[in-house]
Amino acid sequence: MSLTRRQFSAAAAMSAAVPQLPGKVLAQQTGGAGPSAGAGPMEVDHDMSSMPAHWMGSEQIAFLVYPQFTALDMVGPHHMLTSLMGAKVHLVARTRDPVQSDTGLVVMPSMTFDECPADLDIICVPGGSHGTLAAMKDDATMLFLKDRGNRAKYVTSVCTGSLLLGAAGLLAGYRATSHWATKGLLPLFGATPADGRVVVDQNRITGGGVTAGIDFGLTLVGHLRDRQYAEGVQLMAEYDPKPPYSAGTPERAPAEVRTLIEGMFTGFVSDADKESRIAFAKFGRLQ
Repeated sequence: MSLTRRQFSAAAAMSAAVPQLPGKVLAQQTGGAGPSAGAGPMEVDHDMSSMPAHWMGSEQIAFLVYPQFTALDMVGPHHMLTSLMGAKVHLVARTRDPVQSDTGLVVMPSMTFDECPADLDIICVPGGSHGTLAAMKDDATMLFLKDRGNRAKYVTSVCTGSLLLGAAGLLAGYRATSHWATKGLLPLFGATPADGRVVVDQNRITGGGVTAGIDFGLTLVGHLRDRQYAEGVQLMAEYDPKPPYSAGTPERAPAEVRTLIEGMFTGFVSDADKESRIAFAKFGRLQ
């Protein structure tokens, strides 16, 4: 089987988990740095003929990107989901113009709303702060999200991306999560706030704040393939977090740190409450 360089990274890890047959597999090098870049086929000691058939999929996955989104909300799960062999992962925006994140990282959309497949396996919405609220006010963005979300097999988000799902009417009646500072707004959309870095309710899968997107992506990998496949992807990424501090949740953070950060969110949460109500009234009940 012919593998792209990205797929080979996953396949090499996966093949170590299944019985090997004699032979080699060729992985095509497609760019990168160093003397081997662009050198053509690379012979590798992994035979993928024994790979379980369900490890090769054909998913159509779209990440919605919009000005001032939070980059890690997208990049973390993007890394995990691009490890799904056979899947096609798209970065979708209003235009193909570069989109700047809230930290200045610039991404290039791979397709526009009009070019995006009508029937997606997964649509994923990253969060942000005021960029997210601006997206709520954009008719084209919200109508695209509502249309693809109503048709997708899995409707997903990371961090405050769940506010956009909610505003589009895609979370009513579901349990969901968001960034801890905005999770309390989910009932505005008829959703039930739930604990956990990743919350799964039928085909709605939401991740908590920022770094939870990595857990979210890996959870989806296991759901769409199997545990062994997901463990191989986790090992390839050496995802074994041991943070230097234990202040990653409001419950564990020192009181003075929590008070400081909560104070920084006061204005945003107030704005998000206002804009969420307006957007949900406009788009959430739209048939």
